[in-house]
Amino acid sequence: MSGHVMVFAPTPRLTVTVDQPSEQPELHLHPGGQGVWQARMIMSLGVPVVLCTTLGGEIGQVLEPLLATEGVDLRVVRRDSCSGGYVHDRRDGTRQEIVDVVGAPLSRHELDELYNLALGEGLRAPVSVLSGPNEPSLVPADLYRRFAADLGANGGRVVVDLAGEHLTAVLASGVFFLKVSHEELIADGRSTGAEEDELTRAMYDLHASGAENVVVSRADRPALALVDGEVFEVEMPRLEAADPRGAGDSMTAGVAAVVAGGGDVRTAIRTGAAAGALNVTRHGLGTGRLDTIAGLVDRVRLVPAGSRPQERTTPDELADRAVDR
Repeated sequence: MSGHVMVFAPTPRLTVTVDQPSEQPELHLHPGGQGVWQARMIMSLGVPVVLCTTLGGEIGQVLEPLLATEGVDLRVVRRDSCSGGYVHDRRDGTRQEIVDVVGAPLSRHELDELYNLALGEGLRAPVSVLSGPNEPSLVPADLYRRFAADLGANGGRVVVDLAGEHLTAVLASGVFFLKVSHEELIADGRSTGAEEDELTRAMYDLHASGAENVVVSRADRPALALVDGEVFEVEMPRLEAADPRGAGDSMTAGVAAVVAGGGDVRTAIRTGAAAGALNVTRHGLGTGRLDTIAGLVDRVRLVPAGSRPQERTTPDELADRAVDR
């Protein structure tokens, strides 16, 4: 794959996990957060990443060398307040949260510096992934609106996995690809339920609002994809999960990696689905072997959604159904 991806990761986190695969307990320290996990998977797919982020305090001092070992091209804005992190205990086979340090909101100066840094890098990349903060209050939504507008106006393709006010903000400027979960759509009031018709209507609404392509993940059910005005179910092989977290971030990363390499959207979605499916078989978030992901891509299919695959459901028809209820 050619090209590279800029990943905007405003609030990375230090993740500390206590594990005990044998008689002795182990401590695992890694950089984490949505943007870091996305960057890790993009690099697993052989695509270079420029990671734009902020670091501060003792946690930031620990995070910086850990991020450097990920192999990303790291761009950092120093912040006065401390970065965040969490400690999880996984000794009994399930994750138990011990402590979660959210971190402080970025100051106006820090936001300005980060915006300028990431915009410059994003203008040089064919694809930019705008990852969300671990807590919405840490970074204002309007920053994402401006980012999507400035990158899109200059020919960049913007990929996002956002919800709430941050999603609303980027839609106002338009994005090339949006991944969102059905739970987030319901929580945001964009869908009235989890049924396929309701989610399909929400996807058409998202498209009309500014998302060129949309994927809605549905937990253990096939994801739905809206591409070129048609809705598909993303069918993929079932794999036994070691850790269900991170599948969505891996899917977003897979899409960004393929598009940065000049691939088409359908291949990108199939690759993202394969990356997400493989990620849940591993304990490390945003990880997966390139050769295994490539083998899984051939087993992922985009099947026209609905009981009558050849019959397209238009937004007007869906609106009529909602009125009839």
